[in-house]
Amino acid sequence: MYRLVRPLLFRLDPEKAHDLTLRLVGLAGHLPPLGAALRLWFSAPPKPAQVFGLTFRNPVGLAAGYDKDGTAWRGLAALGFGHIEIGTVTPRPQPGNPRPRVFRLPQDRAVINRMGFPGRGADFVLKQLQGPRPKDLVLGVNLGKNKDTPLEAAGADYCTLVSLFAPLADYLAINISSPNTEGLRRLQHRSALESLLAAVNAEREAQSQRTGKRTPVLVKLAPDLSDSELDDALDVILHSGMDGVIATNTTTGRAGLRSPRADETGGLSGAPLQKRSTAVIRQVHQRTGGKLPVIGVGGVLDAASAREKLDAGASLVQVYTGLIYAGPGLVRQIIREL
Repeated sequence: MYRLVRPLLFRLDPEKAHDLTLRLVGLAGHLPPLGAALRLWFSAPPKPAQVFGLTFRNPVGLAAGYDKDGTAWRGLAALGFGHIEIGTVTPRPQPGNPRPRVFRLPQDRAVINRMGFPGRGADFVLKQLQGPRPKDLVLGVNLGKNKDTPLEAAGADYCTLVSLFAPLADYLAINISSPNTEGLRRLQHRSALESLLAAVNAEREAQSQRTGKRTPVLVKLAPDLSDSELDDALDVILHSGMDGVIATNTTTGRAGLRSPRADETGGLSGAPLQKRSTAVIRQVHQRTGGKLPVIGVGGVLDAASAREKLDAGASLVQVYTGLIYAGPGLVRQIIREL
Protein backbone atom coordinates (compact mmCIF):
# COMPACT_ATOMS: atom_id res chain seq x y z
CA MET A 1 0.00 0.00 0.00
CA TYR A 2 2.81 2.42 0.85
CA ARG A 3 4.13 2.08 -2.71
CA LEU A 4 0.92 3.72 -3.89
CA VAL A 5 1.01 6.49 -1.30
CA ARG A 6 4.71 7.37 -1.48
CA PRO A 7 4.61 9.13 -4.89
CA LEU A 8 1.90 11.43 -3.54
CA LEU A 9 3.89 12.20 -0.39
CA PHE A 10 7.02 12.83 -2.44
CA ARG A 11 5.20 15.58 -4.33
CA LEU A 12 4.96 17.51 -1.07
CA ASP A 13 7.73 19.46 0.57
CA PRO A 14 9.55 16.89 2.75
CA GLU A 15 8.89 18.69 6.01
CA LYS A 16 5.20 19.19 5.20
CA ALA A 17 4.88 15.53 4.22
CA HIS A 18 6.47 14.53 7.52
CA ASP A 19 4.14 16.76 9.54
CA LEU A 20 1.13 15.30 7.73
CA THR A 21 2.11 11.68 8.34
CA LEU A 22 2.96 12.46 11.96
CA ARG A 23 -0.49 13.94 12.56
CA LEU A 24 -2.21 10.99 10.88
CA VAL A 25 -0.29 8.36 12.81
CA GLY A 26 -0.72 10.37 15.97
CA LEU A 27 -4.48 9.91 15.70
CA ALA A 28 -4.00 6.25 16.56
CA GLY A 29 -2.89 7.32 20.02
CA HIS A 30 -6.17 9.15 20.61
CA LEU A 31 -8.60 6.80 18.84
CA PRO A 32 -8.39 3.34 20.47
CA PRO A 33 -10.12 1.45 17.61
CA LEU A 34 -7.62 2.89 15.11
CA GLY A 35 -4.71 2.09 17.39
CA ALA A 36 -5.93 -1.48 17.82
CA ALA A 37 -6.28 -1.90 14.06
CA LEU A 38 -2.74 -0.65 13.45
CA ARG A 39 -1.31 -2.90 16.14
CA LEU A 40 -3.04 -5.88 14.56
CA TRP A 41 -1.90 -4.96 11.05
CA PHE A 42 1.72 -4.30 12.03
CA SER A 43 2.07 -7.02 14.66
CA ALA A 44 5.27 -9.06 14.76
CA PRO A 45 6.49 -11.83 17.05
CA PRO A 46 8.17 -10.61 20.26
CA LYS A 47 11.96 -10.78 20.29
CA PRO A 48 12.91 -9.46 23.73
CA ALA A 49 16.22 -7.78 24.43
CA GLN A 50 17.73 -6.81 27.79
CA VAL A 51 19.82 -3.65 27.49
CA PHE A 52 21.11 -1.19 30.16
CA GLY A 53 18.72 -2.70 32.70
CA LEU A 54 15.60 -2.36 30.55
CA THR A 55 13.51 -4.98 28.76
CA PHE A 56 12.71 -4.19 25.13
CA ARG A 57 9.99 -6.27 23.45
CA ASN A 58 12.05 -6.20 20.25
CA PRO A 59 15.32 -4.57 19.14
CA VAL A 60 13.84 -2.08 16.64
CA GLY A 61 13.23 1.50 17.73
CA LEU A 62 12.35 4.88 16.28
CA ALA A 63 15.23 7.35 16.19
CA ALA A 64 15.10 10.85 17.61
CA GLY A 65 14.03 13.55 15.20
CA TYR A 66 10.86 11.87 13.99
CA ASP A 67 8.59 12.91 16.87
CA LYS A 68 10.43 15.96 18.16
CA ASP A 69 7.73 17.28 20.48
CA GLY A 70 6.23 13.98 21.62
CA THR A 71 2.86 14.62 19.96
CA ALA A 72 2.47 11.25 18.22
CA TRP A 73 4.48 8.64 20.13
CA ARG A 74 1.45 6.73 21.39
CA GLY A 75 0.20 6.30 17.83
CA LEU A 76 3.67 5.47 16.53
CA ALA A 77 3.90 2.71 19.12
CA ALA A 78 1.12 0.88 17.24
CA LEU A 79 3.57 0.32 14.35
CA GLY A 80 5.42 -2.26 16.43
CA PHE A 81 8.45 -0.39 17.76
CA GLY A 82 10.20 -1.81 20.80
CA HIS A 83 11.24 1.68 21.80
CA ILE A 84 10.65 5.26 20.70
CA GLU A 85 13.05 8.14 21.26
CA ILE A 86 11.37 11.55 21.45
CA GLY A 87 13.21 14.78 20.71
CA THR A 88 15.61 16.38 20.38
CA VAL A 89 14.12 18.46 23.22
CA THR A 90 15.62 21.79 24.24
CA PRO A 91 14.89 23.65 27.49
CA ARG A 92 13.17 26.55 25.73
CA PRO A 93 11.13 26.64 22.51
CA GLN A 94 13.06 27.58 19.39
CA PRO A 95 12.21 27.75 15.67
CA GLY A 96 15.23 25.92 14.31
CA ASN A 97 16.97 26.89 11.10
CA PRO A 98 15.24 28.68 8.18
CA ARG A 99 13.22 26.64 5.67
CA PRO A 100 13.67 24.78 3.42
CA ARG A 101 15.74 22.56 5.67
CA VAL A 102 14.92 18.98 4.63
CA PHE A 103 15.82 17.47 1.24
CA ARG A 104 15.12 14.02 -0.18
CA LEU A 105 17.80 12.31 -2.26
CA PRO A 106 15.82 9.44 -3.87
CA GLN A 107 18.69 8.32 -6.12
CA ASP A 108 20.72 7.69 -2.97
CA ARG A 109 17.88 6.58 -0.65
CA ALA A 110 18.95 9.39 1.62
CA VAL A 111 17.87 12.63 3.28
CA ILE A 112 19.76 15.80 4.14
CA ASN A 113 18.39 17.89 6.99
CA ARG A 114 19.53 21.07 8.68
CA MET A 115 16.64 21.37 11.11
CA GLY A 116 18.56 22.82 14.05
CA PHE A 117 16.48 21.39 16.92
CA PRO A 118 13.13 23.11 16.20
CA GLY A 119 10.65 22.43 18.95
CA ARG A 120 8.16 23.70 21.48
CA GLY A 121 10.45 23.25 24.45
CA ALA A 122 10.66 21.06 27.52
CA ASP A 123 7.46 22.17 29.24
CA PHE A 124 5.37 21.27 26.20
CA VAL A 125 7.00 17.85 25.83
CA LEU A 126 6.55 17.10 29.53
CA LYS A 127 2.80 17.48 29.09
CA GLN A 128 2.86 15.02 26.19
CA LEU A 129 4.45 12.36 28.41
CA GLN A 130 1.78 12.53 31.09
CA GLY A 131 -0.86 9.82 31.19
CA PRO A 132 -1.02 6.16 30.15
CA ARG A 133 1.73 4.52 28.14
CA PRO A 134 1.36 1.74 25.54
CA LYS A 135 2.13 -1.67 27.01
CA ASP A 136 5.77 -2.81 26.91
CA LEU A 137 7.00 0.33 25.16
CA VAL A 138 10.38 1.73 26.22
CA LEU A 139 10.40 5.51 25.94
CA GLY A 140 13.58 7.53 25.52
CA VAL A 141 14.03 11.29 25.42
CA ASN A 142 16.82 12.90 23.40
CA LEU A 143 18.22 16.08 24.97
CA GLY A 144 19.95 19.08 23.37
CA LYS A 145 21.01 22.60 24.22
CA ASN A 146 19.30 25.72 22.92
CA LYS A 147 20.99 27.37 19.95
CA ASP A 148 21.65 30.61 21.85
CA THR A 149 23.15 28.87 24.88
CA PRO A 150 26.94 29.32 24.81
CA LEU A 151 28.96 26.12 24.74
CA GLU A 152 30.50 26.92 28.11
CA ALA A 153 26.98 27.02 29.59
CA ALA A 154 25.69 23.92 27.78
CA GLY A 155 25.92 21.81 30.91
CA ALA A 156 23.18 23.86 32.56
CA ASP A 157 20.81 23.15 29.65
CA TYR A 158 21.46 19.43 29.75
CA CYS A 159 21.18 19.25 33.55
CA THR A 160 17.88 21.13 33.46
CA LEU A 161 16.55 18.58 30.98
CA VAL A 162 17.85 15.64 33.01
CA SER A 163 16.07 16.95 36.10
CA LEU A 164 12.80 17.29 34.17
CA PHE A 165 12.79 14.06 32.18
CA ALA A 166 14.66 11.52 34.33
CA PRO A 167 11.53 10.79 36.40
CA LEU A 168 9.39 10.13 33.29
CA ALA A 169 11.67 8.62 30.64
CA ASP A 170 12.97 5.08 30.56
CA TYR A 171 16.29 6.39 29.27
CA LEU A 172 17.84 9.70 28.24
CA ALA A 173 20.12 10.46 25.28
CA ILE A 174 22.64 13.31 25.36
CA ASN A 175 22.79 14.74 21.84
CA ILE A 176 26.15 16.43 21.29
CA SER A 177 26.58 15.30 17.69
CA SER A 178 24.05 17.08 15.50
CA PRO A 179 25.86 19.01 12.75
CA ASN A 180 23.03 21.56 12.58
CA THR A 181 23.63 23.53 15.79
CA GLU A 182 26.78 25.61 15.47
CA GLY A 183 29.61 24.38 17.66
CA LEU A 184 27.63 21.53 19.24
CA ARG A 185 30.01 18.82 18.08
CA ARG A 186 32.86 20.45 20.00
CA LEU A 187 31.21 19.04 23.12
CA GLN A 188 32.49 15.62 22.01
CA HIS A 189 36.09 16.70 22.63
CA ARG A 190 37.65 15.24 25.76
CA SER A 191 37.82 18.24 28.08
CA ALA A 192 34.37 19.55 27.19
CA LEU A 193 32.86 16.08 27.36
CA GLU A 194 34.41 15.35 30.77
CA SER A 195 32.88 18.49 32.22
CA LEU A 196 29.50 17.95 30.59
CA LEU A 197 29.07 14.30 31.52
CA ALA A 198 30.26 14.86 35.08
CA ALA A 199 27.52 17.44 35.51
CA VAL A 200 24.92 15.24 33.79
CA ASN A 201 25.83 12.25 35.96
CA ALA A 202 25.67 14.30 39.14
CA GLU A 203 22.21 15.57 38.21
CA ARG A 204 21.06 12.06 37.28
CA GLU A 205 22.27 10.71 40.64
CA ALA A 206 20.55 13.56 42.49
CA GLN A 207 17.30 12.69 40.75
CA SER A 208 17.82 9.03 41.61
CA GLN A 209 18.16 9.92 45.28
CA ARG A 210 14.90 11.88 45.13
CA THR A 211 12.82 9.38 43.19
CA GLY A 212 14.47 6.01 43.79
CA LYS A 213 14.68 5.54 40.00
CA ARG A 214 18.06 5.51 38.25
CA THR A 215 17.49 6.48 34.62
CA PRO A 216 20.05 5.19 32.09
CA VAL A 217 21.87 7.93 30.16
CA LEU A 218 23.32 7.35 26.69
CA VAL A 219 25.55 9.58 24.57
CA LYS A 220 24.84 10.05 20.86
CA LEU A 221 28.03 10.33 18.82
CA ALA A 222 28.85 11.61 15.34
CA PRO A 223 30.05 9.31 12.56
CA ASP A 224 32.71 11.84 11.55
CA LEU A 225 35.02 11.52 14.57
CA SER A 226 38.59 10.49 13.92
CA ASP A 227 39.86 7.30 15.57
CA SER A 228 41.64 9.28 18.28
CA GLU A 229 38.60 11.49 18.89
CA LEU A 230 36.39 8.43 19.20
CA ASP A 231 38.84 6.80 21.62
CA ASP A 232 38.86 9.94 23.77
CA ALA A 233 35.06 10.16 23.78
CA LEU A 234 34.65 6.49 24.69
CA ASP A 235 37.17 6.79 27.51
CA VAL A 236 35.25 9.72 28.97
CA ILE A 237 31.88 7.99 28.54
CA LEU A 238 33.15 4.84 30.27
CA HIS A 239 34.62 6.72 33.22
CA SER A 240 31.73 9.13 33.72
CA GLY A 241 29.10 6.53 34.57
CA MET A 242 27.13 6.71 31.32
CA ASP A 243 25.17 3.60 30.34
CA GLY A 244 25.61 3.35 26.57
CA VAL A 245 26.21 4.93 23.19
CA ILE A 246 23.99 5.75 20.22
CA ALA A 247 25.99 5.36 17.01
CA THR A 248 25.55 7.41 15.01
CA ASN A 249 24.07 10.79 14.23
CA THR A 250 23.98 12.11 10.66
CA THR A 251 27.16 12.79 8.68
CA THR A 252 28.56 15.86 6.97
CA GLY A 253 30.26 13.62 4.40
CA ARG A 254 28.99 13.50 0.82
CA ALA A 255 31.14 10.80 -0.82
CA GLY A 256 29.53 8.89 -3.67
CA LEU A 257 26.22 10.75 -3.82
CA ARG A 258 24.42 10.99 -7.17
CA SER A 259 21.55 13.33 -6.32
CA PRO A 260 21.54 16.94 -7.58
CA ARG A 261 20.73 18.01 -3.99
CA ALA A 262 23.92 16.46 -2.65
CA ASP A 263 25.53 19.85 -1.99
CA GLU A 264 22.84 21.02 0.43
CA THR A 265 24.30 21.72 3.86
CA GLY A 266 23.20 19.67 6.84
CA GLY A 267 23.37 16.13 8.10
CA LEU A 268 23.10 13.22 5.67
CA SER A 269 21.14 10.10 6.67
CA GLY A 270 20.02 6.93 4.92
CA ALA A 271 21.83 4.41 2.76
CA PRO A 272 25.08 6.41 2.29
CA LEU A 273 25.56 6.42 6.07
CA GLN A 274 25.06 2.67 6.54
CA LYS A 275 28.63 1.42 6.31
CA ARG A 276 30.18 4.29 8.23
CA SER A 277 27.68 3.95 11.06
CA THR A 278 28.31 0.21 11.24
CA ALA A 279 32.06 0.80 11.32
CA VAL A 280 31.66 3.11 14.31
CA ILE A 281 29.49 0.53 16.08
CA ARG A 282 32.17 -2.09 15.53
CA GLN A 283 34.84 0.27 16.86
CA VAL A 284 32.81 1.10 19.97
CA HIS A 285 32.16 -2.57 20.67
CA GLN A 286 35.78 -3.60 20.17
CA ARG A 287 37.42 -0.70 21.98
CA THR A 288 35.20 -1.01 25.06
CA GLY A 289 35.17 -4.79 25.11
CA GLY A 290 31.39 -4.69 24.90
CA LYS A 291 31.14 -2.77 28.18
CA LEU A 292 29.05 -0.01 26.55
CA PRO A 293 25.78 -1.18 24.99
CA VAL A 294 25.23 0.40 21.58
CA ILE A 295 22.06 1.48 19.80
CA GLY A 296 22.88 1.37 16.10
CA VAL A 297 21.32 3.94 13.79
CA GLY A 298 22.22 5.14 10.32
CA GLY A 299 21.13 3.50 7.09
CA VAL A 300 18.80 0.87 8.57
CA LEU A 301 16.62 0.39 5.49
CA ASP A 302 15.79 -3.32 5.72
CA ALA A 303 16.42 -6.45 7.79
CA ALA A 304 19.86 -7.01 6.24
CA SER A 305 21.15 -3.57 7.26
CA ALA A 306 19.67 -4.04 10.74
CA ARG A 307 21.38 -7.43 11.07
CA GLU A 308 24.66 -5.86 9.93
CA LYS A 309 24.56 -3.48 12.89
CA LEU A 310 23.59 -6.17 15.38
CA ASP A 311 26.42 -8.39 14.13
CA ALA A 312 28.84 -5.47 14.53
CA GLY A 313 27.97 -5.21 18.23
CA ALA A 314 24.78 -3.17 18.49
CA SER A 315 22.23 -4.37 21.02
CA LEU A 316 19.37 -2.42 19.42
CA VAL A 317 18.78 -0.54 16.18
CA GLN A 318 16.76 2.54 15.25
CA VAL A 319 15.12 3.61 12.01
CA TYR A 320 14.14 6.98 10.56
CA THR A 321 15.06 7.56 6.91
CA GLY A 322 14.13 3.95 6.19
CA LEU A 323 10.52 4.79 7.07
CA ILE A 324 10.51 7.49 4.40
CA TYR A 325 11.55 5.09 1.65
CA ALA A 326 10.07 1.77 2.86
CA GLY A 327 7.03 2.92 4.84
CA PRO A 328 5.61 1.86 8.21
CA GLY A 329 5.78 -1.86 7.36
CA LEU A 330 9.55 -1.64 7.72
CA VAL A 331 9.43 -2.30 11.47
CA ARG A 332 7.44 -5.52 11.09
CA GLN A 333 9.63 -6.65 8.19
CA ILE A 334 12.84 -6.22 10.16
CA ILE A 335 11.52 -7.96 13.27
CA ARG A 336 10.19 -10.92 11.32
CA GLU A 337 13.40 -11.41 9.36
CA LEU A 338 15.90 -10.98 12.18
